[in-house]
Amino acid sequence: MTSAPHPEHGVEELCAAGLELYGRALANGGVPEREADAVPCVLRAGLLRPDLDDPHRLRPVPPAVALPRLLRGIAEDIARRRRAETRLAEAFEPLLALAERDNGSVDTTGFTLLSGLDRIKDAIGRAMRQCSQEVLTIQPGGKRPVSALAVALPLEQELLSRGGRMRTLYQHTTRHDPAVLAHYELLVGDVEVRTLDEVPDRLIVLDRAVALVPANAERTLAVEVRHPPLVTYLATTFDRLWRLATPMHPQAVQQPTLNGVTARQRAIAALLIEGHTDAVIADRLGLNVRTAREHIAKLAATLGSESRAQLGYLIGRSGILDQGS
Repeated sequence: MTSAPHPEHGVEELCAAGLELYGRALANGGVPEREADAVPCVLRAGLLRPDLDDPHRLRPVPPAVALPRLLRGIAEDIARRRRAETRLAEAFEPLLALAERDNGSVDTTGFTLLSGLDRIKDAIGRAMRQCSQEVLTIQPGGKRPVSALAVALPLEQELLSRGGRMRTLYQHTTRHDPAVLAHYELLVGDVEVRTLDEVPDRLIVLDRAVALVPANAERTLAVEVRHPPLVTYLATTFDRLWRLATPMHPQAVQQPTLNGVTARQRAIAALLIEGHTDAVIADRLGLNVRTAREHIAKLAATLGSESRAQLGYLIGRSGILDQGS
């Protein structure tokens, strides 16, 4: 009975049989040469090499040596593909210009998918430099990395120096982030920042003509939108959220406390009534779970609750959500 033929696959796609043979060679210090005949991928991948002391035996290459070598091959392949992508884009550039001249429009759909952080950053930078009137931005999450703020600062100041204006929505947790506060103090021009308990995912609208939105949870994909009705819809949605938000910069407005319950606790109470877990509440409000639980405990103490079920009942009876509306 003959064994099944070894399946064809790439060097970086080690099969189960190849991994098993390599593991056995590591455990035993080597394997007979004939055993690699049926699993040629271990030799192609450079995981086994001839034993100088025994011509009929193969010794394993240490994993610390083999893995970087394989990864380097993948990185080189990616670099080659990126170069090919660049060449193809450059080759099509005059053709796109020709089509624009002939057809009167660059794109019949108004949507461009941007793949990779570098392409997304380039698209945002290009749109910011072309913007002349207004940038509307929604920034979810409690904080922004200092590195991201540093990259944004010159582009934002350039827009403001041209006479443009900026309107940015954050979540309430950002009101206590010194890096964000310092960032907006450095900007000179027509800048306003407001906050809400909850905001949608990230959004950038420039001159109410182009918008950029994430296309996946990791934000490694984005969509550039130039479809006028949809951009108008996104800008209108921003305007309505803006009117509901609490000013933060240049003049901060203190969020009110009603009957000992803070605005943050009222937002948490609303989500508790909906039956959300602590983790979901934290994610929705841009908090970590520990901070969310601390607010829940304070809310429970204020209302005199001794259990989660009782807390929901007391929230409904207290009327705090009606007061906060």
